[in-house]
Amino acid sequence: MLSHLLFWIYLLNAVTLIVHEIDSAFWREWELFRIPGGVTGFLVLHFPLLTFVLYGMVRVREGASSAPFFALVLGGAGLFAFFIHFWFIRRGRREFTSPISRFILRTTLSLSLIQIALTVLVMVSSRGEALG
Repeated sequence: MLSHLLFWIYLLNAVTLIVHEIDSAFWREWELFRIPGGVTGFLVLHFPLLTFVLYGMVRVREGASSAPFFALVLGGAGLFAFFIHFWFIRRGRREFTSPISRFILRTTLSLSLIQIALTVLVMVSSRGEALG
């Protein structure tokens, strides 16, 4: 049951982070983070990132032993996205200040915290089953 729920939280968090990346293109995030190559570098960087996210979703769905790793990494990425962008906002940057951008970031924070907590519960639960 927990593993099934983790899949759906992972899916929602992945979608939210992908939508954030679409928003990032609007805000020209490659300039904010000084990513070499401009928009081309930004887009090329997303091939391995999105492959990792989607492959992780498959592993979570399968209940693979690597599922917690992928779930924790995605949850951590969501926390990073929230905190780094709000740090920039507090320093006076105007990127990601629209209501929808803030909503996406706050949703990412919430889903990431739930995902990390649920992943830990799945890990503890599966460990208990293995020991018992």
